[in-house]
This record gives sequence, C-alpha cells and structure tokens, in this order.
Amino acid sequence: MKDFKSIINTAKHTIITEAQAINNLADLVDDSFAQAVVSIFQSSGRVIVTGIGKSANIATKIVATLNSTGTPAIFMHAADAIHGDLGTIQEDDTVICISKSGNTPEIKVLVPLIKARKNKIIAITSNSDSFLGEQSDFILNAYIEKEACPNNLAPTTSTTAQLVMGDALAVCLLELRGFTSKDFAKYHPGGSLGKQLYLRVSDLTSLNALPQVAPSTPMKEVILEISKSMLGVTAVIDNNVIVGIITDGDLRRMLTKVDSITGLSAKDIMSSNPKLIDNDAMAVEASTMMEANGITQIIAHSEGIYKGIVHIHNLTKEGII
Repeated sequence: MKDFKSIINTAKHTIITEAQAINNLADLVDDSFAQAVVSIFQSSGRVIVTGIGKSANIATKIVATLNSTGTPAIFMHAADAIHGDLGTIQEDDTVICISKSGNTPEIKVLVPLIKARKNKIIAITSNSDSFLGEQSDFILNAYIEKEACPNNLAPTTSTTAQLVMGDALAVCLLELRGFTSKDFAKYHPGGSLGKQLYLRVSDLTSLNALPQVAPSTPMKEVILEISKSMLGVTAVIDNNVIVGIITDGDLRRMLTKVDSITGLSAKDIMSSNPKLIDNDAMAVEASTMMEANGITQIIAHSEGIYKGIVHIHNLTKEGII
C-alpha cells in the first residue's frame, strides 16, 4: 500500500495535469466557437446534447447547466438515439455531440442521420480531424495532450475539458440572453441561491405569530405573550405605532435587577427604537441586518404598520444563512 506522501503526490499531479489542460483550452477558443454560440442563440429550437460513455455523463451536466441559465436543452444518449430515440430531435434543434476521439462507432452512425435531418451539429472533441470534427458545422476544440490517468486511458482530463467547454458555451449564451439574477431565481425557486433572490420578508412573517403588547401591559402578560408566540420576542405597539421591542434577553436582564415584577409594565423594560425592516424587503436583507446588529429577531413593518417578526430560525430553515 502506498504511503500518504505518494497518495498526496498522485492527487497533486492529477490536479496539476487537468489544470494545465484547462488553461490551454483558452487558446483553442476561436471563431468556430463564437459561431456555434450565435447559431444556438438565433435558433428557435432546443439544444440536444449527446454522447456515449463518460462523455454522456458530461452531456447530462451540460444539459443541466444550459437549462438552468435560460437555454432549453435535452440529453439524448448516442446509443439510444440509433435505437429509437432519434425522434427526440426536432426540426430546429441544434445537436451537440461530445466525443474525445470523434471516431466511435455510435458517433459514426449517428452523425449522418442527424445531417440527413438538416440539423446543425456542434462537436466537442479533442480531435478536430476526426469523423465528428469533419462532419460538424462547428467545433468546440477540447484538445488535451494526455489523461491524468497514469495509463493515459481512463477519461479524466478529457472529460474535464469537455465540461469546461460546455460551461463556456452556457455562460456565453447567458450573457447574450441578458440573463439576470431575477431570471436565475425563476429557474431555481427551490434552492437556497434562488431563495436569496426571490424570498421576501413577508413570506416569513406570514408563517409566524404576531406577538404584541401595549406599553402599559403588565409584565406577567408580557411574559405570556412572548412564551405564546415561541419567537422569544414581542413588539410594543402604541396606537398602531411601533414604539419598542422586548426580547427574552430583556426579561432575563430584568430578573437579575428586580426581586418582583409586580407593578412593572412593558414600557419599563422595552428597547426603544428597535431595528425595523420593510415587510416587502428581500429576506436576505433581514439576514444582513441581523448579522450587522448581533440580533436574532427583527420587526417587519409596512409604512410604519406592524406586520410581524422575522426570526433567525426562519432564515436558517429556508437556507438563507
């Protein structure tokens, strides 16, 4: 068994080999790449991405990236395509074929069938002079000198290069489409990144109780209100105006200073001028305010009217922090 030093050296060699290959790709981006991007952008069809073996795995990731950034895409396995799935390709679709060698049997069968349908073909290949390269309309040159595998056999560097070319293609299309953070949120409504872009304070306050007391509310009732809401806080409201906040921390500090709560009311321990956030603000803004002020709850309002409480647990549950 190899010692740790040998393992670490192998890992470093793999990373350096792939990093150098990726760096070299920048010099291979040419007019054909740009033409491929423009062709997809101007097309009214979808992007069909196909490959076989490890290239098929890369194809599925490229499809996911394209779909999530505004370019409709579908994965089609090259082997399945020549056994019935060729119907996936519609009239205006563009087909991206991924193959390191560009000469696999499946590709040699599939490409002429695609050309017969008059669909544009974009090749992502390490061999521009291959059958795939020669038959394609555009080439995304993913040339590598060698695999990171010590036997130069297992697809490692080559699949990384294919993936990077797919990312470059997707980002170029994203920019051409003027794809914004709001668009991103539409395509990622369930993820934490998406929630940072669309989740509002009102979405959180609507889930919580609406604890509130008046300045004259006796301390026993204040404690009950805070306990009932299970938010560790209550707003202090006077004639529909937010005048203060009382947290469970305020209660603990009060109990260290007095022997009895008899005669005490909300106004005696409330913190005046509490931190407020607009109920229509983005939830991530609430997170930023809490972090900046070292607090775990914040009062939400709309034009000065009390709307509720946002608790740090709400933000944690939604993946905002």
